[in-house]
Amino acid sequence: MRIGVQLWPGGAPSYQVWRQSVLEAEQLGADVIFGYDHFHRPALEPVRDGSPRLLPEQPDVNNFEGWTALASWGEITKRPEIGVLVTGIGFRNPDLLADMARTVDHISGGRLILGLGAGWYEKDYVVYGYEYGSVRSRLDLLDAGLCRIERRLSQLTPAPLHEIPLLIGGGGERRTLPAVARHADIWHSFESLGEFRRKNELLKGLAADAGRKDTSIERATGWTSHAHAEDLHTEGVTLFTTEVHPTSDGYDFAELKTMIAWRDQNS
Repeated sequence: MRIGVQLWPGGAPSYQVWRQSVLEAEQLGADVIFGYDHFHRPALEPVRDGSPRLLPEQPDVNNFEGWTALASWGEITKRPEIGVLVTGIGFRNPDLLADMARTVDHISGGRLILGLGAGWYEKDYVVYGYEYGSVRSRLDLLDAGLCRIERRLSQLTPAPLHEIPLLIGGGGERRTLPAVARHADIWHSFESLGEFRRKNELLKGLAADAGRKDTSIERATGWTSHAHAEDLHTEGVTLFTTEVHPTSDGYDFAELKTMIAWRDQNS
């Protein structure tokens, strides 16, 4: 059982405060520390599961780019795995992204998780000049990008320090779960217990169709409560994550501490 935390930079008083939060999360005992791949902070309704719901106004606030920060995290941390939850596939050439991942893997001593997704936040695309397209076109890019990333990772010199785990985020049954079955080492979703059970059974069948053992795919999900986590752990989830958003006073790690205590009590 592992505990991950996604530290949002959006709204942080400064880069230094965000950086310090990474060090504190490591000190508290987080197994994985994630950033995000947004060029602007999404302003969301306070929803703990399901699809993100955007507020009518999306103001600009302090924000910092995820992958450049990730390279720094590889230097300043020693123990936890690090990654971006998740990288928008449409923002970078997939071959370049593979090289970036390989480089951060070397910087961190072999601790990178490569999180990937189709992307969803329109403001990031429009303001930075990327084509937003449709859900279908973004999923097409994800399918093609995953193949290119795997191929490039196998060709780079020097190779990554370890076989970089590919994490795919999302729960779409028609496109995302088949991509998970073909490529992912970690499937991350935000599902109710009933939906997780149903989709997990679907994933098992898709993995078999792809010639893979479903046990080679780690299950990960967002934390909502002790009871929910215990039920999902029984169903096979071994990585639980929480988002921590900054305030003017910094980062509140109360929930992360609760999760780590629960992990330690059940390990």
